[in-house]
Amino acid sequence: MTGERTVPLLPCASIDEMADFSGCLGFETTYRQLKPNLYLALRREDLHLHYFGLPDFRAVDSYGSCLVLVPDPGALFDAFAAGLRSRYGSVPFRGFPRITRPRRRKNADGHTGFSLVDPSGNWIRVLADRAGELPDGAGEESRLGRSLADAVVLADSKGDLAQAVKVLSGALRRAAGEPASTERAEALAYLAEVALGVDDPATATAALDELDGLVLPDDRDSTTARRQAAELRAVLQRGARSP
Repeated sequence: MTGERTVPLLPCASIDEMADFSGCLGFETTYRQLKPNLYLALRREDLHLHYFGLPDFRAVDSYGSCLVLVPDPGALFDAFAAGLRSRYGSVPFRGFPRITRPRRRKNADGHTGFSLVDPSGNWIRVLADRAGELPDGAGEESRLGRSLADAVVLADSKGDLAQAVKVLSGALRRAAGEPASTERAEALAYLAEVALGVDDPATATAALDELDGLVLPDDRDSTTARRQAAELRAVLQRGARSP
């Protein structure tokens, strides 16, 4: 038999909140039910998400998760990030909702992926659908690169941002005498991101300051790291102006 389809059913505190949030991501509501139970069906092209309402549900208690395999995680991230930026003024990376940036996943055979955490704490895990292909950026990794890969698993997959900060901080200290590299820029940008996620602006600022001072090659990865750093710097500045 072929043509089967699986649709995840995820808990939420409010189906109206989920419908409103999903709209900025490009989803449309295909079904909404209030009785006998709260239910919401969403669709974005071939991506379907369904939610059932639990009025007393708390995002911090959620174990909801699903896996979405797509041809190009980067393209979907860009679309989601644009919608989130339009709604919230910047891409949220802490609290609920939030999104992680596309990165190679050690626990997904090295393929690229990201996670979207919705307002009810459900993790929508997006990965490249490339069964049998070589991992993204396959090749020998440095010690710093391996630590960065470990930190991605800790923060983006397990949600342990505090441990990711420790792993990255230690790895960057050990590699302090090495020449500037795109890999170091990526590690610094990620350290700043996860540090902000645990409300550690001092560590985030120090990481961004060091990244700004690196002399890097003019390649895609370096450009991406600098763009991420600029966005994180803007978040820091907004936080400093908050009462």
